[in-house]
Amino acid sequence: MDIFKIFHSSNIAIHVLAGSTALILGVIALISKKGNKLHTKSGNLFVKVMIVIIFTGLLGVFVFQRNSFLLVITVLSAYYTFSGYRTLQTKSNQPKLLDVSVGILSVLTALYFLYFFKKIGFYWSPVTTYATVGALFTIVTYDFCKYLIPKSKYGKLWLYEHIYKMIGAFTALLSAFSGTVFPNYKPYSQVLPSAFGTILAIAFLVYYIRLNNTSKSAK
Repeated sequence: MDIFKIFHSSNIAIHVLAGSTALILGVIALISKKGNKLHTKSGNLFVKVMIVIIFTGLLGVFVFQRNSFLLVITVLSAYYTFSGYRTLQTKSNQPKLLDVSVGILSVLTALYFLYFFKKIGFYWSPVTTYATVGALFTIVTYDFCKYLIPKSKYGKLWLYEHIYKMIGAFTALLSAFSGTVFPNYKPYSQVLPSAFGTILAIAFLVYYIRLNNTSKSAK
Protein backbone atom coordinates (compact mmCIF):
# COMPACT_ATOMS: atom_id res chain seq x y z
CA MET A 1 0.00 0.00 0.00
CA ASP A 2 1.51 3.37 -1.01
CA ILE A 3 1.82 6.34 1.33
CA PHE A 4 -1.08 8.21 -0.32
CA LYS A 5 -3.48 5.33 0.34
CA ILE A 6 -2.27 5.10 3.93
CA PHE A 7 -2.97 8.79 4.49
CA HIS A 8 -6.34 8.44 2.78
CA SER A 9 -7.35 5.47 4.94
CA SER A 10 -6.13 7.26 8.06
CA ASN A 11 -8.12 10.36 7.14
CA ILE A 12 -11.29 8.29 6.69
CA ALA A 13 -10.74 6.52 10.02
CA ILE A 14 -10.21 9.79 11.87
CA HIS A 15 -13.24 11.35 10.15
CA VAL A 16 -15.51 8.44 11.08
CA LEU A 17 -14.23 8.26 14.66
CA ALA A 18 -14.62 12.02 15.12
CA GLY A 19 -18.10 11.93 13.59
CA SER A 20 -19.25 9.14 15.91
CA THR A 21 -17.76 10.94 18.91
CA ALA A 22 -19.44 14.22 17.97
CA LEU A 23 -22.83 12.52 17.67
CA ILE A 24 -22.46 11.11 21.19
CA LEU A 25 -21.33 14.47 22.56
CA GLY A 26 -24.22 16.16 20.76
CA VAL A 27 -26.75 13.84 22.39
CA ILE A 28 -25.20 14.50 25.82
CA ALA A 29 -25.37 18.26 25.26
CA LEU A 30 -29.00 17.99 24.15
CA ILE A 31 -30.23 15.93 27.11
CA SER A 32 -28.18 17.63 29.82
CA LYS A 33 -29.45 20.68 31.70
CA LYS A 34 -28.59 23.80 29.75
CA GLY A 35 -25.88 25.88 31.38
CA ASN A 36 -24.61 23.23 33.80
CA LYS A 37 -21.10 21.76 33.81
CA LEU A 38 -21.97 18.65 31.77
CA HIS A 39 -23.71 20.68 29.07
CA THR A 40 -20.88 23.20 28.86
CA LYS A 41 -18.15 20.56 28.77
CA SER A 42 -19.88 18.32 26.21
CA GLY A 43 -20.72 21.37 24.10
CA ASN A 44 -17.13 22.61 24.08
CA LEU A 45 -15.85 19.14 23.21
CA PHE A 46 -18.46 18.91 20.44
CA VAL A 47 -17.10 22.11 18.88
CA LYS A 48 -13.50 20.85 19.10
CA VAL A 49 -14.37 17.48 17.55
CA MET A 50 -16.35 19.26 14.82
CA ILE A 51 -13.14 21.08 13.87
CA VAL A 52 -11.51 17.69 13.29
CA ILE A 53 -14.51 16.53 11.23
CA ILE A 54 -14.46 19.68 9.12
CA PHE A 55 -10.70 19.46 8.53
CA THR A 56 -10.76 15.77 7.54
CA GLY A 57 -13.87 16.36 5.41
CA LEU A 58 -12.13 19.12 3.47
CA LEU A 59 -9.07 16.89 3.04
CA GLY A 60 -11.35 14.21 1.64
CA VAL A 61 -12.77 16.59 -0.96
CA PHE A 62 -9.73 18.61 -2.02
CA VAL A 63 -6.81 16.22 -1.43
CA PHE A 64 -8.28 12.77 -1.88
CA GLN A 65 -10.96 13.81 -4.42
CA ARG A 66 -13.77 12.00 -2.63
CA ASN A 67 -17.53 12.68 -2.69
CA SER A 68 -17.86 16.38 -3.51
CA PHE A 69 -21.20 16.60 -1.69
CA LEU A 70 -19.10 16.43 1.46
CA LEU A 71 -18.01 19.97 0.65
CA VAL A 72 -21.44 21.54 1.05
CA ILE A 73 -22.48 19.44 4.07
CA THR A 74 -19.11 20.26 5.65
CA VAL A 75 -19.58 23.97 4.98
CA LEU A 76 -23.11 23.87 6.42
CA SER A 77 -22.11 22.04 9.61
CA ALA A 78 -19.01 24.23 9.94
CA TYR A 79 -21.02 27.44 9.69
CA TYR A 80 -23.69 26.22 12.09
CA THR A 81 -20.99 25.26 14.60
CA PHE A 82 -18.98 28.45 14.19
CA SER A 83 -21.97 30.78 14.31
CA GLY A 84 -23.62 28.91 17.18
CA TYR A 85 -20.42 29.09 19.22
CA ARG A 86 -19.83 32.75 18.38
CA THR A 87 -23.40 33.63 19.32
CA LEU A 88 -22.84 32.20 22.78
CA GLN A 89 -19.54 34.03 23.14
CA THR A 90 -20.72 37.49 22.05
CA LYS A 91 -24.41 37.39 23.06
CA SER A 92 -24.77 40.37 20.77
CA ASN A 93 -25.91 41.30 17.28
CA GLN A 94 -23.16 43.85 16.75
CA PRO A 95 -21.29 43.08 13.48
CA LYS A 96 -17.79 41.67 13.81
CA LEU A 97 -15.32 41.34 10.93
CA LEU A 98 -14.68 37.66 11.70
CA ASP A 99 -18.37 36.75 11.62
CA VAL A 100 -19.07 38.68 8.42
CA SER A 101 -15.99 37.23 6.69
CA VAL A 102 -16.89 33.63 7.57
CA GLY A 103 -20.47 34.18 6.39
CA ILE A 104 -19.34 35.55 3.02
CA LEU A 105 -16.76 32.78 2.60
CA SER A 106 -19.39 30.12 3.34
CA VAL A 107 -21.78 31.55 0.72
CA LEU A 108 -19.02 31.80 -1.91
CA THR A 109 -18.02 28.19 -1.22
CA ALA A 110 -21.63 27.03 -1.66
CA LEU A 111 -21.95 28.99 -4.91
CA TYR A 112 -18.78 27.34 -6.18
CA PHE A 113 -20.28 24.00 -5.22
CA LEU A 114 -23.43 24.66 -7.28
CA TYR A 115 -21.36 25.76 -10.26
CA PHE A 116 -19.14 22.70 -9.97
CA PHE A 117 -22.10 20.32 -9.73
CA LYS A 118 -23.77 21.83 -12.80
CA LYS A 119 -20.63 20.93 -14.73
CA ILE A 120 -20.23 17.33 -13.54
CA GLY A 121 -23.83 16.37 -12.70
CA PHE A 122 -25.23 15.66 -9.25
CA TYR A 123 -23.56 12.89 -7.27
CA TRP A 124 -26.24 12.87 -4.60
CA SER A 125 -29.93 13.77 -4.79
CA PRO A 126 -30.57 17.29 -6.15
CA VAL A 127 -33.39 17.62 -3.58
CA THR A 128 -30.95 17.06 -0.73
CA THR A 129 -28.31 19.26 -2.31
CA TYR A 130 -30.57 22.28 -2.85
CA ALA A 131 -32.11 21.84 0.61
CA THR A 132 -28.64 21.85 2.17
CA VAL A 133 -27.46 24.90 0.23
CA GLY A 134 -30.78 26.61 0.97
CA ALA A 135 -30.34 26.00 4.70
CA LEU A 136 -26.89 27.58 4.55
CA PHE A 137 -28.12 30.63 2.62
CA THR A 138 -31.04 31.07 5.03
CA ILE A 139 -28.93 31.08 8.19
CA VAL A 140 -26.26 33.35 6.68
CA THR A 141 -28.95 35.76 5.47
CA TYR A 142 -30.44 35.85 8.96
CA ASP A 143 -27.03 36.49 10.50
CA PHE A 144 -26.54 39.50 8.23
CA CYS A 145 -30.08 40.81 8.73
CA LYS A 146 -29.89 40.54 12.53
CA TYR A 147 -27.42 43.43 12.51
CA LEU A 148 -30.39 45.64 11.64
CA ILE A 149 -32.25 44.69 14.83
CA PRO A 150 -31.98 47.46 17.45
CA LYS A 151 -29.77 46.43 20.35
CA SER A 152 -32.60 47.08 22.80
CA LYS A 153 -34.85 44.65 20.90
CA TYR A 154 -32.27 41.89 20.46
CA GLY A 155 -32.55 40.70 24.07
CA LYS A 156 -32.57 36.91 24.44
CA LEU A 157 -32.44 36.22 20.71
CA TRP A 158 -28.82 35.13 21.13
CA LEU A 159 -30.02 32.18 23.23
CA TYR A 160 -32.54 31.06 20.61
CA GLU A 161 -29.91 31.46 17.90
CA HIS A 162 -27.46 29.33 19.85
CA ILE A 163 -30.04 26.58 20.33
CA TYR A 164 -31.10 26.56 16.67
CA LYS A 165 -27.58 26.67 15.26
CA MET A 166 -26.06 23.99 17.49
CA ILE A 167 -29.00 21.66 16.83
CA GLY A 168 -28.49 22.49 13.14
CA ALA A 169 -24.84 21.45 13.38
CA PHE A 170 -25.83 18.20 15.10
CA THR A 171 -28.53 17.56 12.49
CA ALA A 172 -26.18 18.19 9.55
CA LEU A 173 -23.74 15.72 11.08
CA LEU A 174 -26.50 13.16 11.67
CA SER A 175 -27.77 13.59 8.09
CA ALA A 176 -24.28 13.05 6.64
CA PHE A 177 -23.77 10.00 8.86
CA SER A 178 -27.15 8.48 7.96
CA GLY A 179 -26.70 9.18 4.25
CA THR A 180 -23.30 7.49 4.27
CA VAL A 181 -24.32 4.46 6.34
CA PHE A 182 -27.60 3.91 4.44
CA PRO A 183 -26.75 4.90 0.83
CA ASN A 184 -29.50 2.70 -0.64
CA TYR A 185 -32.17 4.75 1.11
CA LYS A 186 -31.21 8.20 -0.21
CA PRO A 187 -32.63 10.80 -0.13
CA TYR A 188 -34.75 9.59 2.81
CA SER A 189 -31.70 8.65 4.87
CA GLN A 190 -30.66 12.31 4.61
CA VAL A 191 -34.02 14.07 4.61
CA LEU A 192 -35.50 12.30 7.66
CA PRO A 193 -32.66 13.29 10.04
CA SER A 194 -33.04 16.87 8.80
CA ALA A 195 -36.78 16.76 9.47
CA PHE A 196 -36.12 15.32 12.92
CA GLY A 197 -33.64 18.10 13.64
CA THR A 198 -36.13 20.76 12.57
CA ILE A 199 -38.81 19.37 14.87
CA LEU A 200 -36.28 19.10 17.70
CA ALA A 201 -35.13 22.70 17.23
CA ILE A 202 -38.73 23.97 17.20
CA ALA A 203 -39.52 22.02 20.39
CA PHE A 204 -36.50 23.45 22.21
CA LEU A 205 -37.23 26.99 21.00
CA VAL A 206 -40.87 26.84 22.07
CA TYR A 207 -39.85 25.50 25.49
CA TYR A 208 -37.25 28.19 26.18
CA ILE A 209 -39.36 31.02 24.80
CA ARG A 210 -42.18 30.00 27.13
CA LEU A 211 -39.72 29.59 30.01
CA ASN A 212 -38.34 33.10 29.50
CA ASN A 213 -41.82 34.57 29.15
CA THR A 214 -42.84 32.87 32.40
CA SER A 215 -39.77 34.27 34.15
CA LYS A 216 -40.61 37.78 32.92
CA SER A 217 -44.21 37.43 34.13
CA ALA A 218 -43.02 36.28 37.57
CA LYS A 219 -40.97 39.46 37.89
